Amino acid sequence: MNIVRPDLAINEMHERLLEHGYIIIEALACDLARQTHADLAPHIEEAPYGHDEFLGARTKRLGGVLQKSAAARELVTHPTVLGLAKRILLEYAANFQLNFTGIMHLEPGAEAQSLHRDGDLYPISHLGMTTLMPTMWALSEFDRENGGTQVVPGSHRWPHERRAQPHEVLNAEMPQGSVLIYLGGSLHGGGANVSNRVRTGMALQYSLAWLRQEENQYLAHPPEVAQEFSEELRRLLGYDYGGPYLGFVRGDDPHRIFESDYDGPAMRSSPDIDAAANSISRFAVTELDEKGKPF
Repeated sequence: MNIVRPDLAINEMHERLLEHGYIIIEALACDLARQTHADLAPHIEEAPYGHDEFLGARTKRLGGVLQKSAAARELVTHPTVLGLAKRILLEYAANFQLNFTGIMHLEPGAEAQSLHRDGDLYPISHLGMTTLMPTMWALSEFDRENGGTQVVPGSHRWPHERRAQPHEVLNAEMPQGSVLIYLGGSLHGGGANVSNRVRTGMALQYSLAWLRQEENQYLAHPPEVAQEFSEELRRLLGYDYGGPYLGFVRGDDPHRIFESDYDGPAMRSSPDIDAAANSISRFAVTELDEKGKPF
């Protein structure tokens, strides 16, 4: 299993994530994980079970976690995770964003989820570019018996149609405060909880900023809510440019709505975003086949 300690150099973590399609950073933020679990416990108690086989009849799911836990907000902006997101996602975009937040709470008897790729949300081959970097924080201990997340090493390089054999599937086993990070093209799914213990994880996903977010962050965290967050978190939520001219409000940086001295439009983009976009201009579609389709 691809498990590392938090003090491993970020460049080495990046290399291992690219090689295996996943990485587990053990005990990265134990105190924050404990506090997040404590903050969310009463909300999890009242949360509904999944309404279909994929979501799980014995799995409770909870959204809106950033409004319910300040500690969860710190996990979203953990510098190690963001450092990896920059290395993974900024190869294909001028900026990245928070795509999804949610609790997956597996109770005894929860069945294994079907293996899938989170990147299949978008009509882009996972072999072409990485659109997502999902993470799963262990708010409780994860092991094989209580449904530790299943992951298939190397599957980010497989053809779309290839299916995993049982011996190719691993269960993430990690103590509370650890985080599983994987690529949007990696096959994974919740495990089966055959124990008498619960398993609580918090999923936080990051995506290319020019994509539509899976969870509508502007409704989940409207300005009157987001104003209580840090600027770093607000920009991750999408109150920022997604690229040159992408997402402006009144001709200006969308984050200006949180600034008391805002007095109207100043610029349509920012030099930093423009420079980042220029560095990835190699991805622009400039050639078409005889039918007018890009190749």
